[in-house]
Amino acid sequence: MSGFATLLSPAESLREQVEAQLSSRIVSGEIPPGEVLTVPTLAGEFGVSATPVREAMLNLARRGFLRPIRNRGFEVTEVSPEELRHLSEVRMLLEAPPMVVVAGNLDDPTVAELRVIADRIVTAAREARFDEYLAADTEFHLRILECTGNPKLVETVRELRQQTRLVGLVQLAESDALVATSLEHAQLVDLLVAGKGQDAEALMRRHIRHVGGLWSGQDEG
Repeated sequence: MSGFATLLSPAESLREQVEAQLSSRIVSGEIPPGEVLTVPTLAGEFGVSATPVREAMLNLARRGFLRPIRNRGFEVTEVSPEELRHLSEVRMLLEAPPMVVVAGNLDDPTVAELRVIADRIVTAAREARFDEYLAADTEFHLRILECTGNPKLVETVRELRQQTRLVGLVQLAESDALVATSLEHAQLVDLLVAGKGQDAEALMRRHIRHVGGLWSGQDEG
């Protein structure tokens, strides 16, 4: 977990950047459940003062990623397979059906934007850059949902994604599996452009099923 300081940018607040970096590493499994993190240690690794680190960790605790331990720091929490299944089931209900509505209704600039994001996801997966992978993946899914014109749907899915853990990403990156599942984003765009709503809905369901399966280190059977 060294070298964080070089990743921080003045474009965002230090608290936001520290929180984003930590959450991506917790979600991907780079920082495993049960590991204890301390404010002074992280502040030193990020090269910032303790205040933004403490604020970031308190936010992550509110999101359920960390658990305060008196006089020790914050412990990375674990999400059970059952919780992941519940999260993925809810996301399927919210994200898959809208594909039928979106199919055939994407304008050219949106299609071009989605293809660029899909390429970024594959590149980040191939190079095991998990923070960029997760950021681009979220951007892709929310951008498609924005095409429904329903901001409540977008915000609800955003919140659900913030609760999700994908602790199998680190292991998947050592094989071709992460890249293979990343290619599903481009396939989804192709189906939406072709107006194949039902096929796009089926692909989205299969894609989200990875949350409790491959992306969490579980056999999808």
